Amino acid sequence: MRTYLDCIPCFYRQALDAARIAGTDELIQKKIIDEISQLIPNFSLEATPPEMGRAIHSLVGKISGVKDPFKEIKENSNKFALKLYPKLKQEINNSEDRLLSAVKLSIIGNIIDYGAKNSLNVVEEIDYLFQGNFMINNENNSTTFKYNQFKESLNKTNTIIYLADNAGEVVFDKLLIEELVEELGKKVIYVVRGKPIINDALIEDAIFCGINRVAKITSNGSDAPGTIMKYCSPEFIELYQSAELIISKGQGNYETLSEEDRPIFFLLRAKCPVIAQDVGCKIGDMVLVGR
Repeated sequence: MRTYLDCIPCFYRQALDAARIAGTDELIQKKIIDEISQLIPNFSLEATPPEMGRAIHSLVGKISGVKDPFKEIKENSNKFALKLYPKLKQEINNSEDRLLSAVKLSIIGNIIDYGAKNSLNVVEEIDYLFQGNFMINNENNSTTFKYNQFKESLNKTNTIIYLADNAGEVVFDKLLIEELVEELGKKVIYVVRGKPIINDALIEDAIFCGINRVAKITSNGSDAPGTIMKYCSPEFIELYQSAELIISKGQGNYETLSEEDRPIFFLLRAKCPVIAQDVGCKIGDMVLVGR
């Protein structure tokens, strides 16, 4: 997905949020904003938004001296999500369609995204989405929630590459992976970021949340808030190119892979108008679309 002009104010907001989380004072924050203002004129709108996101957070780290400002936030997100796990698992156990409930829960977990939304009240959003038996805005047979197509693809697949998004969200991914592995007999390889970027999940987050008990964990070797091939490791690229089926979580992965000609299903919540317009849905919709 290309970058839109509406993305540019978001770049500034991301930078300011990250600078403040890193504990910088107002003068340093101003310096960061000034330097980003010099980067943006040279940034092509044909590039994906995570390309600029990578540059922004690299700059924040360089100027602030804090390489992983979201570390504490990630740890707290993991702990918070793990406390929810028994309740979430019970929802699946009580459901008529275990896989559908696991898919919806995985997407619900995508609200834990500090790159797309600050002042995020995860507890309130999850409680709201639990109401009405996981009611979603778009029907299962719509153009933006293709559950039946997803199930058909799973039937033809033995091994799944699962591209992670955020810390905390990993626990919600685990619920879906458990269904894929324990109920459907699939093999899953869970791919996280290679280096700290916003609150995106790293290997340590995946292990802390117990993904290693149901799937193999690896990294893409990159520090981008998405999957940008030129920054990924040769090992990941080989894995990606040979994949039978890819599950891609979150907006950053969608932004960087939406035009890829690979067997990918994108699972996310549309949290901004640019993504909603590109997908063809409403803000807040649960999205399950494939290529």
